[in-house]
Amino acid sequence: MSIRILLADDHAIVRDGLARSLQQQENMEVVGEAKDGLTTVELARELSPDLIVMDIGMPDLNGIEATREILREYPEMKVIGLSMHSGKRFITEMFKAGAKGYLPKDCEFDELLEAIQAVMDGKTYLSLSITGVVVDNYVRTSPESQSSAFSVLTPREREVLQLMAEGNSTKQIGLRLHISPKTVEAHRLRIMNKLDIDNVAQLTKYAIQEGLTSPEP
Repeated sequence: MSIRILLADDHAIVRDGLARSLQQQENMEVVGEAKDGLTTVELARELSPDLIVMDIGMPDLNGIEATREILREYPEMKVIGLSMHSGKRFITEMFKAGAKGYLPKDCEFDELLEAIQAVMDGKTYLSLSITGVVVDNYVRTSPESQSSAFSVLTPREREVLQLMAEGNSTKQIGLRLHISPKTVEAHRLRIMNKLDIDNVAQLTKYAIQEGLTSPEP
C-alpha cells in the first residue's frame, strides 16, 4: 500500500520537482500540493494524507503553525519539516509542534526517502547535517534565552503578526481569520505590548527573524 503524501511549499518549482521524484517511488503517491499554510491545513482535512512534507516559510500561515493545527486535529498524521531554515529555534519549534522529522532543503533526495520511511515506521528523523544544532541548543542555551514568539505570543497573536508582516490590512486580517477589525486591533496592541515594539517595520523584522514569515513575498 502506497504512502499518501501531501507536499507543502510556497515555491512551485520545489513542489513540482519533489512530486515528480516521489511519484517514481513504487510505494509513494503524492495526493496533493499546497502553496501556503492555510491551504495545507484544508488539504490535510480533505485528503487525509499519511504524511506531509512541510516547508516552514510559507505565507498566510507558516509551517510550524500549520503543523500544530493539523496534528491537533489529526495526531495520527506524520509531518516532516523540509526547510531552508536550519537554526535551532526553527528545528525545536517544529518538533514541539509535533513533526517527526526535519531536513534542510539542500539534503540529498535519498535522505528524504530515508526520513519518510523512518517516520512511517514510527521513528523520529533528524538530518545528520543539523544534529549538532539541536545538541548545541540543549547543551549551551540557558533557559533565560529561550524566549521566542512561540513562547511569548499566543497562537492567534502569532497568526495576526504573520499576516501583519505580510502586508495585510486590519480588514484583510479580520476576513482571513473570521474575526472583527476591532479584535484584530486588540491583538495588534497586545503583540506590541508583549514584544515592546511600537512600529510595523520592526514587527515585520521580528516576524522574519522568528520564522513566522519569510523575507520574500
